[in-house]
Amino acid sequence: MKQPNIARVATVLAGAAAAAAFAAGAQADAATVYFPQVPTLAHGGACWTNIQTWADTSQEWPGRAILNVRATSVQGVGPGDYPFAPLCEVRTVIAWRNMNTGAVGTYENNVVTGIYGSIQYSLFQDTGPGRIEVVVSTDTANVPARGSFDVPA
Repeated sequence: MKQPNIARVATVLAGAAAAAAFAAGAQADAATVYFPQVPTLAHGGACWTNIQTWADTSQEWPGRAILNVRATSVQGVGPGDYPFAPLCEVRTVIAWRNMNTGAVGTYENNVVTGIYGSIQYSLFQDTGPGRIEVVVSTDTANVPARGSFDVPA
């Protein structure tokens, strides 16, 4: 009676090991590069926040990158019934340039943030392979950030 249980445990462990090896192999191709945060004012009251941005690349998406944007929790005062829990927004721009091909583009998004921060906004960009340089800024007073990452061919 104990033999089937041991066989079952061995099968489960072997399956878990295979899944872990597959996941490790899939992530070996992927790369995530974080850019410096952008401190910024926001619209909707006397609000400010930090914009977090990063790029994801993978051999599975040659010549493409995913650009990601998220805001930290908002600080300040806003209108409405809950002025100390404001909901504010800021137009965020990631301007990119492929240093190998000269291709340029932007990812613009209206980031809405509250006391718990914002959702994550993400979009594929057809950057082409090569070294990509980015400048992250907003449509209000901010301290822009610069960064770079490599996109595989």
